[in-house]
Amino acid sequence: MKRLLRHPIFQTSLANILGRYLWFALRTTRWTLDGEAHAAPYLAGQPVIAAFWHERLPLMPQLCDMARARRPDGSLRMHVLVSQSRDGRFIGAVLRRFRLQVVLGSSSKGGAAGMRALLSLLADGGQIAVTPDGPRGPRRVAAAGVAQMAAASGIAVLPCSAQISRRRVMRSWDRMVIPLPFARGVVVCGAPILVPPEGWQDALPQIQAALNAAADRADLLCPA
Repeated sequence: MKRLLRHPIFQTSLANILGRYLWFALRTTRWTLDGEAHAAPYLAGQPVIAAFWHERLPLMPQLCDMARARRPDGSLRMHVLVSQSRDGRFIGAVLRRFRLQVVLGSSSKGGAAGMRALLSLLADGGQIAVTPDGPRGPRRVAAAGVAQMAAASGIAVLPCSAQISRRRVMRSWDRMVIPLPFARGVVVCGAPILVPPEGWQDALPQIQAALNAAADRADLLCPA
């Protein structure tokens, strides 16, 4: 059974099914945006490092849909960093359902290559999304990479989160939120954080606190 579950054909089929389900659940939800003033330049296409906790990953494609809807040609240059592990590749396959570009790499595996790729994308005017506590946690503890990337690129970190009124919370390390259809949802964007080229370590607690604040506000605005 384990061998079957790990088989590439099974993984591809499961990713396709899950991607279709998430697309349906998010599309049947009535969404609002909290933090319009913070998000507006980036929804219009300005380069950004959108950061959110791993637990809200299934909800965050909605932020990309909001950005796509505001552009005349519907284009979006959003790239998502995922782990090179089997689980990361599975998540990447699900995210491609939402027309997102996946970059493989993490703080635990392929980190240097992933960082170089993301810095190149930012320099070229792209946008990226990262989960600073992924792929393995600890939950809601930001790894150094997000602050290092912001310091090296000069691009702001936009703290984000989302919540949905009808949901299931998994018993995983991150307590991931799985959306249910026909719900109310909110996407929260906090004030962008600029990290100076020197002293990125001092910015890491600020980024972590901002991500917590965004998640807590989303919970407050959209209780179960």
